[in-house]
Amino acid sequence: MLVFWKEKLVFLAVPKTGTTALEGALAPRASIVIRDPPELKHSAVYRYRRWLEPFFEKAGRQEMETMAVVRHPVDWLKSWYKYRHRDDLAGHPNSTKGMSFDAFVMDYCRAEQPPHALVGSQAKFLLDREGRLGVDHLFRYEDLPALMAFIETRLGVRPETKRLNVSPALELELSAEVEARFRRRRAQEFEVWEMGTGEGAGAALAGDVADRGPGPE
Repeated sequence: MLVFWKEKLVFLAVPKTGTTALEGALAPRASIVIRDPPELKHSAVYRYRRWLEPFFEKAGRQEMETMAVVRHPVDWLKSWYKYRHRDDLAGHPNSTKGMSFDAFVMDYCRAEQPPHALVGSQAKFLLDREGRLGVDHLFRYEDLPALMAFIETRLGVRPETKRLNVSPALELELSAEVEARFRRRRAQEFEVWEMGTGEGAGAALAGDVADRGPGPE
């Protein structure tokens, strides 16, 4: 998480959305850099609202805007699969070695996910308790120019990113059948990605939001 105090902007770091590289580039420009513990570095909207937002308001008597990056759900899971496919994780319950990407996505769609598929949820990271988008500025990972233009306009600097936390190189394909199941079982993941247009805090997802709450991250 990065806090730009003078600009009244907080960058919430959604895991596996390129935030590590952005943090590395923008950290010297930030007023506050939260790297540890992971629960604060990757503070979801509900956690930010509960713990950090009240602190910032009391400290400076000002409201901070929030921004985040969201990645296409299929590519997001590809990144997690690759990350957990690395050699040093072989034999660990979180490892994805020995399984296909289709099997990994199917496991992610289960009501009770096995350890290797417990990778959290972008939707639950970005939604508030009422099931509404909880950040002021949400950008798609796939639309880097829009993200960079916003950062340059808001902070007066255009970050030069380096590739960090790179996963093993693997060519992955998801079958049409499994992708259709993924879209049915985790529809909110795709709905949140569709909201990544740079604006939109408070926008609600379609359907019932009563059972949405903080999930594993």
